[in-house]
Amino acid sequence: MDRMFTGFHKMDQQLFYKINGSSQLYRTFFGSITHLGGARISILSVLLLSILSSIYPSIRNTVFQVFLTLCISHLIMHMIKRSVKRIRPYLSLPDVLLHGHPFKDHSFPSGHSTAIFSITIPFMLQFPMTIFILFPISCLVAYSRVVLGVHYPSDVMAGAFLALATAVLISFL
Repeated sequence: MDRMFTGFHKMDQQLFYKINGSSQLYRTFFGSITHLGGARISILSVLLLSILSSIYPSIRNTVFQVFLTLCISHLIMHMIKRSVKRIRPYLSLPDVLLHGHPFKDHSFPSGHSTAIFSITIPFMLQFPMTIFILFPISCLVAYSRVVLGVHYPSDVMAGAFLALATAVLISFL
């Protein structure tokens, strides 16, 4: 089991370096995209969606699911971060290209990835045609976290999975 974990960790680091070692222009682009998963945009999105749901009642239930998914997944994410305490890659690996400001909290799972997928997955489940737009946007936000040097690939995958599991659970309830 220990050997398997070590192998996974090594693969995670190798993939991190391949994604993180990119041009300045590339990092600048992803530095802009990453904000779509940030707290301000996430909260503003839910507020705007709430306003839209009064105009378009057909999305009201989905917007409520977005709100619940975002809140519940973030509570779980914070509990996981506090228990796992994974050090961010720019603090634990040599030669990491950090773009943007450093974070003080732990790395696993990614909060930005959890947020963007928490907002988009309920819409993708309810309105499958939105997958063609929302899934690539969500993946770009998650990918940006690795490009910017603040998360390992497994951090963003865990955040996306946490949002998916929460959204699916809420949609069944």
